[in-house]
Amino acid sequence: MSSTPEQLAGVADIDCTGMQALVTGSTSGIGRATAIALGRLGADVIVHGRDAAAGADVVDTVTAYGADAQFIAADFADVNAVRELATTVRSATDGIDLLFNNAGGVFRDGRLTDCNIEYTFHINHIAPYLLTIELLDHLKTDARIVTTASAAHQGASLDIGRTRSVDDHSAFWAYNHSKLANILFTTELAKRLDASEHTATTVCVHPGAIPGSGFTRFLPGPLPRIVQSLEALPGVTSVNDGAAELLFAGISPQATDYSGQYFASQQLKEPSSDAQDDAAARRLWKESADILDIAQPLDNLSDNQEYSPGVDINVTE
Repeated sequence: MSSTPEQLAGVADIDCTGMQALVTGSTSGIGRATAIALGRLGADVIVHGRDAAAGADVVDTVTAYGADAQFIAADFADVNAVRELATTVRSATDGIDLLFNNAGGVFRDGRLTDCNIEYTFHINHIAPYLLTIELLDHLKTDARIVTTASAAHQGASLDIGRTRSVDDHSAFWAYNHSKLANILFTTELAKRLDASEHTATTVCVHPGAIPGSGFTRFLPGPLPRIVQSLEALPGVTSVNDGAAELLFAGISPQATDYSGQYFASQQLKEPSSDAQDDAAARRLWKESADILDIAQPLDNLSDNQEYSPGVDINVTE
């Protein structure tokens, strides 16, 4: 019998009763496994996705463990839908303890959203940026924000200008670039939360290369089936393994006090040098707000202000 995500994360004995969790992209893959694991641990879960039938299935599974759950549909390519998701979450809960920014994927077609931004960058970065900002005032004391990044960020450099066009579109560049943005977003958010004395913390996670997660379902031809079939091979990261990475970052006591950091294999890892570029992180923060036509959120950080997580960290390559 395979281990559950909470067992793999070493958090099976943590009681999450009374906690409220929002897991985006939780109708399939690692998001689904994370939402169900949280339900087993006692947390009430908001399930997000676009497929109502799949969402209902997750809700039924979570509630079977005695936790409360509800499904909220939202298309992350639609700015108004993301705002409506945040409004519904605020009305349905008295606060959020755990926000998992997990929704995303690889999308083969090059197209622009209504914000005139390349679709992958919008789905994987702009939407979670907006959702997080919309929910900041609804986060409970010591809430944790976990964003699903990827080791695929390696080799990418921030180039927001390229996201304003789909000329010479590359699905893999778009994905890698968006995962770099996830890490830069996390580090900048941590700085601004700290500067504003907000009690929430934020980390990002590489969940592993997971063939069975379904994130490659938009690739052409037989590639999605071929990739998914690889999960049966020994040593390949499973959906439960990936969900364990999210759970570890979200609720493990070992992952506290590391706001702004990047986790992989349930350890602190050092991301690429481009992912540690403070100027790029500030530029991404500002330009993301410009894309959404909003004022810079948490605009209380001077351009030369240094940030330290307040702990000595030994990271591994």
